[in-house]
Parts: sequence; structure tokens; C-alpha cells
Amino acid sequence: MPASVKAFAKINLALDITGKREDGYHLLRMVMQSVSLYDEIKITNGEPGIRVVCSRKDIPCDESNTVYKAAAAFFKHTGIAPDVTIRIHKTIPSQAGLGGGSADAAAVLRTLNAMNGTALSRETLCALGLQVGADVPFCIAGGTALAEGVGEKLTALLPLPSCRIVICKPVVSVDTKKAYALADAAAKAKSGYCAAMLDAVRASDIRAVAASLGNEFEQVMHLVEVNHIKDAMKASGALGACMTGSGSAVFGIFTDLQDAARCKTKLLDYYQDVFLCEPIREMTL
Repeated sequence: MPASVKAFAKINLALDITGKREDGYHLLRMVMQSVSLYDEIKITNGEPGIRVVCSRKDIPCDESNTVYKAAAAFFKHTGIAPDVTIRIHKTIPSQAGLGGGSADAAAVLRTLNAMNGTALSRETLCALGLQVGADVPFCIAGGTALAEGVGEKLTALLPLPSCRIVICKPVVSVDTKKAYALADAAAKAKSGYCAAMLDAVRASDIRAVAASLGNEFEQVMHLVEVNHIKDAMKASGALGACMTGSGSAVFGIFTDLQDAARCKTKLLDYYQDVFLCEPIREMTL
């Protein structure tokens, strides 16, 4: 039977780069949040194999696609012969720091687990997801969480207090490898953004959360458009604004829905990818 699911984007409320492993992977400490911006995934059974179809022509649908990798990892682990077509309707912008590819992969793993009655645990699904990408385990769990290591060590946090979140991606996109290279080259003290953010989240204080936003990538990328968007959001009533992931999307936190809606309208005069959303709580398997 076909299954249709939502693949929710993520934002980084705080992001610190804490080191680098011998294999080249960077060690991170992040406070991450699921948001109601989503891609739609539809999975149907049919001919043997794995087929991926995407609404955006610029996204490859071969073995390099995160959805294909996730499905392949699931079928290999379970020993089930693959016979699926996976259709992706994209809304989450790419190269934005919103985890679109990871969200899609996570949705596929969760859905295949349900469709096939395999009852894999969240821990097992996260381990399979880590084979696809560092953000996939968080996208499987969802909600509000502290992510450590390369992103695989998750600690669930209290849900974010009620708020509205405006997300805006400028035309400029960011190559993640370049962002890490710039971070490696930057001679600076460690930021420690997560410490203040954890205190704010644990206190369920949305104003403190907004005041504690911070992203080490933002400090080394120096993207002019990011600063313009942040200023526009704050001028529209955002309690705080920050770049997410390695960029280039920016989000602002609002407590007033009308302010958030007006901010979205203003930004749409200059940017195509602008979204009004809210926090999403932890996923259920």
C-alpha cells in the first residue's frame, strides 16, 4: 500500500565546532530543532529495485541521492528484496543548512520500517541513517535535541516554547566543504554557543532562546545577505535571528504571529524562498 509522509526540516539554534577526527570528520555540538517546513515523500511498491523520482530536475535521482542511500541501507540491513518507487516533492531549499536531504532520508527509513513491519528500533534506524549523513539521526528523532560527535549522539531536550519561525534563504548557496575549510582556517577562540542555549531551552524561556542563538559557521562565512536578512527580521519584530547549519538560510524567532506574517511578506519582496513555520515535537515511530 502506498505511503505518504512529511519530511520535516531542521534548524540549528546553536552550533559549535569542537574538533576534528583523524578521519577528517568534524566534531560538533549543536542544539537542533525540527520545524514544520517539509518535503513530501510518497513510497509505492512495484517492480524490483529502488527508483527515485524528484519534483526538482536539478537533484540527481541515482545512487548518490540520500533517499536512495537510505532505502538501500534499510533493505541491506533487513534482507528484504527492494521493490519501491520513492517520489520526492521538494519544498525545503537545497544548500541552505535546513537538512532537506537528511530529512528525506530519515522519512524514508521511518516509512519503510512501518510499511514492512520490521519494527526496527529508533537506535537501529539512527545507525542506518548515520551511514547516509550526520544529520539523519536527528531527523529520525526530531523535536528539540542536543547533538554531539558528528551529529549522532543525541540527547532529547524539553520542547521549544510556542513561537513562530520565519525562514529565508537568499539566492547564494553554501558548499559545506568550503564552510568547514573556512572554519578550520579561522584563528579564533571557541564560541561555546550551546552552553547558553541549553540553559535557555531547559528554562523554557523563548526570549532567552532567541537571545542565545549562535552559529560558528556564520562567524567565518561573513555572508552579506545573511546580515541583511537578520536585520530585516529583527526590524520586523524577531526576538533573535541566526543562520542555520553551514548556511545560507536564516531564521528568526517571533512570539507574535502577525509580526511573523508581516516579516514573511516583506522578505518575499526580495527573496523567493521564505517560509513561516513553527517548532515540531519529537517524532513517533
